[in-house]
Amino acid sequence: MRTSPLDNPAWAALSGPDASFAEQKGQVLRYQADISPFLAVPDQPDERVWHDIADLVGPGASALVVGGVRIPPPAGWTVEAEMAGVQMDGSAAPAAADPEAVRLTEADVPEMLDLVARTKPGPFLPRTIALGAYLGIRRDGALVAMAGERMHPPGWTEISAVCTDPAFQGQGLAARLVLAVAAVIRERGERPLLHAAATNTGAIRLYEKLGFRFARDMVFGVYRTPEW
Repeated sequence: MRTSPLDNPAWAALSGPDASFAEQKGQVLRYQADISPFLAVPDQPDERVWHDIADLVGPGASALVVGGVRIPPPAGWTVEAEMAGVQMDGSAAPAAADPEAVRLTEADVPEMLDLVARTKPGPFLPRTIALGAYLGIRRDGALVAMAGERMHPPGWTEISAVCTDPAFQGQGLAARLVLAVAAVIRERGERPLLHAAATNTGAIRLYEKLGFRFARDMVFGVYRTPEW
């Protein structure tokens, strides 16, 4: 039985604060396709959940389910990946505004997408910026680092798209932006959280140094629907 919105964060967000960005089919919720690829299922779905996923994403398409699906897929489905991740609680992180950080807007999205394509921090799509505040640092006019908000489980906000141009790594820009975004979250009376791949030990160490603490293991499942 779920006791915290962070046990199933995508579901808690899409059925709550992020409902205006949600699409639903039966038991399944997902973000609008140009905002995030994340899809969520309830804590105790029945076998019909796979039909709902297929109806929502279409034939021969991949579904990225935060938390995975505990019921095995039926014949014709492909399990493309079930990636281990960690969730990190930033309640104790020393949030701090940064004088060099600027608020990014829709006009900055092409440059943000370019930075994401070169650094691969995780999904960031043309309308992801609609989910909240994104902060960046520029050098000589060029965007060289950014971080922002994604899922909003009740009382929490996920920090995401943390990335730095390779030419500017090692200067602490990502750490500064994580704490700056955390400050924006705290101003609303919410708490920051992060997700990271379990294999990304460098990022996990950085977040631990910033005061984030391990909360729970996560699974990110990628499932391809049948072609028919």
